Amino acid sequence: MADVDSIRAWQDGDMAESWATVTAADVRAGDRVRLASGAEMLVSRIETRFLGRDGLIAFIEDTAARWYKQPVSQAAEVEVARS
Repeated sequence: MADVDSIRAWQDGDMAESWATVTAADVRAGDRVRLASGAEMLVSRIETRFLGRDGLIAFIEDTAARWYKQPVSQAAEVEVARS
């Protein structure tokens, strides 16, 4: 028999989300992305021309929980959470 608490947690959740594949250039601040490595991050801001290079950007997560920066090619495919 299923655990009642796990069933409640599942039923009380928000609307199911899906992941859409987009290029990194299409990501905007506020998006939750899943990188090719499988890591997920909440994009607080985006640094363009990372290291002075055209075509290279950096996603930055700046939250109370962590600070994280991930450089990516603008043409790279990432997944964005959509509800």
